[in-house]
Amino acid sequence: MDNPKHLLRALTGISVWPPPIWLMRQAGRYLPEYRAVRAKAKDFIALCTTPELATEVTLQPIRRYRLDAAILFSDILMVPWALGQGLAFREGEGPVLPPLRDASGVAALDPSRLLDRVAPILETVRQVRQTLPEEGLGGTALIGFAGSPFTVACYMVEGGGSRDFAATRSMAFGSPALFAQLLDILADATVSYLSAQIDAGAEAVMLFDSWAGVLSPGQFRTHVVRTTRRIVGELGRRHPAVPVIGFPRLAGLLVGEYARATGVHAVGLDTGTDLVLAKSLMQSRVALQGNLDPIALLAGGSAMRIEATSILEAMRGWPFVFNLGHGIVPQTPPAYVAELVELVRAA
Repeated sequence: MDNPKHLLRALTGISVWPPPIWLMRQAGRYLPEYRAVRAKAKDFIALCTTPELATEVTLQPIRRYRLDAAILFSDILMVPWALGQGLAFREGEGPVLPPLRDASGVAALDPSRLLDRVAPILETVRQVRQTLPEEGLGGTALIGFAGSPFTVACYMVEGGGSRDFAATRSMAFGSPALFAQLLDILADATVSYLSAQIDAGAEAVMLFDSWAGVLSPGQFRTHVVRTTRRIVGELGRRHPAVPVIGFPRLAGLLVGEYARATGVHAVGLDTGTDLVLAKSLMQSRVALQGNLDPIALLAGGSAMRIEATSILEAMRGWPFVFNLGHGIVPQTPPAYVAELVELVRAA
């Protein structure tokens, strides 16, 4: 019997229409109820590691919009934090870490402490799964997630965000063995972390590779495809029934190769990807997810409706999950999100 949850059916290659919908960063600063909860935590890490608060934030968009999936409220940098690299989130600056630039920095990472440190996040997964509605509109699925090793390494090496991640790419070219060692540590940690999320109740997991597009094709194959294939393969051995969504942002024409070579069940597409072309690059009916421009959602009105309708028309008949091409921006009116959800539901 097929899983009754629309999202899980789509992720396993079934064309569900209207398509299931959830949105990247659907829980966050654009919601007044999120801002109220955020004020109760001393900082962002405390918010992510306090199960009662993180559970509430995860559930807020489900209550508002009855989306087809909740995604765990956390951050991709909780893995380096759990491995022992320092991490702080500064207002107006984003994440700040001590830059990891040499073998001593890599050697200082401690995978043995990972699961103990993320235990509060796993408790959030358990609490959310126990609370999510199982009936109506196919039921609400729970997505766990992690950052892909390359993207996580970008922040670890740079010490925060960057326009071009030059220090990371320099390490990849100049110290390939050291960079491969770092990615291997992160790949193993990601498998452990996602596997624990699945054990706690996640029904699908997503790998965010937000900076995959800064790499040359050869480096993309080495540092994105190779590590993703390793993670997907091991998760498949441990949890064969749990689908994996990969999001190789800005992969361009390599998105088809990414899907084939990694074995992901679904590919998240960024705003700049032509959906018809993406379908033609797939050798099998891999589920696709995306890819409304978050700024179109911010604009609302006819601009949003035209863009969303174009996506729906392109994807009818294909295994598809409606989403954005990147996360909701904080200025987005919640009413526009509600309108988008209704538009997709009426497709």
